[in-house]
Amino acid sequence: MFMGEYQHIVDAKGRLFIPARLREGLGDLFVLTKGLDGCLFAYPCQEWQVLEQKLKSLPFTRRDARAFVRFFFSGATECEVDKQGRILIPGNLREYSKLEKEAVVIGVSTRVEIWSAIEWENYKTKAASSYEDIAEKIIDIDLEL
Repeated sequence: MFMGEYQHIVDAKGRLFIPARLREGLGDLFVLTKGLDGCLFAYPCQEWQVLEQKLKSLPFTRRDARAFVRFFFSGATECEVDKQGRILIPGNLREYSKLEKEAVVIGVSTRVEIWSAIEWENYKTKAASSYEDIAEKIIDIDLEL
């Protein structure tokens, strides 16, 4: 399980240090793709395969399903951790997530998210004001635990 929040810098070559605790779960090779809310999602290969199977089951006759799958998979790339614990984030993913220099890497249960520090602060500020309201709404959802 991934959890925690870590601040790091994206260097001039587009490399980002992945904290050791998160690297352990991601492995030396993992999948990085365009996430939701303007961040990047990183999945261990095993978790990616589970997600891939779920996305394959979406009805390809539905335009919204096709659009989502296209967007999600076209942004995906395999990332390999170097000896210094860094990954190279491709330019298209840095552009999508507005990653320039300061980044925030967070653990979110089955995935890791990579955010621009500015975008993360904006998201947190906005979400914090409705955190309790959101909690009340999702408590009623039948979660598969």
